[in-house]
Amino acid sequence: MLSEPTSNDSGSKSMSDCIFCKIIKGEIPCQAVYEDDLIFAFDDINPQAPVHTLIIPKQHYVSLKDIPEEKMGFISHLMSTARDIAEKKGISESGFRIVLNTGRDSGQDVFHIHFHLLGGRRMSWPPG
Repeated sequence: MLSEPTSNDSGSKSMSDCIFCKIIKGEIPCQAVYEDDLIFAFDDINPQAPVHTLIIPKQHYVSLKDIPEEKMGFISHLMSTARDIAEKKGISESGFRIVLNTGRDSGQDVFHIHFHLLGGRRMSWPPG
């Protein structure tokens, strides 16, 4: 588990120890699913469902609470891309879940905002 950053710079700079920043830069291999100027998506190496894809912004933000209001526009693009990935992976019709954890108590253990796209099996509720 990576330690939560202690700086309060709104996550505006990449952290040298951030595993997701290293994946985006190609320093750590992954099974890439999608990439454009704003976001990157790849399959989780520890999947919690038959389909488990992580979708992350290329810009480093610690969590949802650290994204400046003027930068929130990419969230819409990210959700649209999640919908497209679900279609591509064959789970669009049966259903899928998108999860965003914010902070330690939510289960966030990589402190670079990331969305989990999960599907391919029946999900239970409550999730935690």
